[in-house]
Amino acid sequence: MRRLSRSRGRLLAAGLVLCAVAAAAAVGVWLQFGERQALDTRYRAGGSAPDRVDITASVQRVDAEGRELVLRILVTPRGSLAEPGGVSPAEALTLQTSASVRGDLTFPAHRRIATVDVPVTLSAGSITDYPFDAYETTLEFGAAVRDDEAVPVRMTLTNNDALFAADVDASEASGAAVFEVGLARSTSVLIFVVFMMAAMWALAIAVLIGAWFLLTRRKGLTWPALGWMAATLFALAAFRNTAPGTPPIGCLLDYVAFLWAEMVVAFCVITVVVMGMRAESHPRDPQHPQDPPDPAEPSTFRAGL
Repeated sequence: MRRLSRSRGRLLAAGLVLCAVAAAAAVGVWLQFGERQALDTRYRAGGSAPDRVDITASVQRVDAEGRELVLRILVTPRGSLAEPGGVSPAEALTLQTSASVRGDLTFPAHRRIATVDVPVTLSAGSITDYPFDAYETTLEFGAAVRDDEAVPVRMTLTNNDALFAADVDASEASGAAVFEVGLARSTSVLIFVVFMMAAMWALAIAVLIGAWFLLTRRKGLTWPALGWMAATLFALAAFRNTAPGTPPIGCLLDYVAFLWAEMVVAFCVITVVVMGMRAESHPRDPQHPQDPPDPAEPSTFRAGL
């Protein structure tokens, strides 16, 4: 009966472990699917006039430290604005942009239009709030031909930076496409960075427990333990550098976990070395020291003789 109950308990434990793994994998797939849908979302603004300019823009990279993003733009004239059978503009085309975009774009007539990468300035937010930093920008695009004659614009905006999630409000104003864009760290980045902070504190507490054990037991200079502690000190720095987006030193991640964990581990290493040296220099006396031999009492060797 005992063996049967033990086997049932083991099977139950194995089943629970498998269920937990399956649930974790299902949650991961669900989160990844949600982020994939967010990256595939297209935001549109503008009308569908036959003679118009189509603009396809995508956020390629967000540089939070430089407070700008790189926007890749493809301009396609339609109707009478394009040459027959081609995508070249029939007349010189000027793409008018908002103040956050560095300058207007001009495309000569009868020449093929290629994609253009333009930097866009970000406002609000600070990278020191990493991983909870958020930014804003306004994208406004209009088109003109001939003598600054405005033409209708239809624009599509997508986000290709997997480290950021975009919240876009699209609208049209006087024939121009306007996008109010908000950028924040993606869910995967938030989960990973929170895990990093928890892991840093867990490692620091583990080193602290190990140091307390060595000190209370007066273990002296235990080199394997000291090697583990010193390795943890440098491993934390390498682990911190794997944070997505390479945040600079001084962000929220450092002040919440990294700097404190480094101080705790360094303090433990130094304390264990100092107290270990004292323990090695002054070994503890045995609990029941032997009485010194009496010179008047014959030794066992002499008695045997």
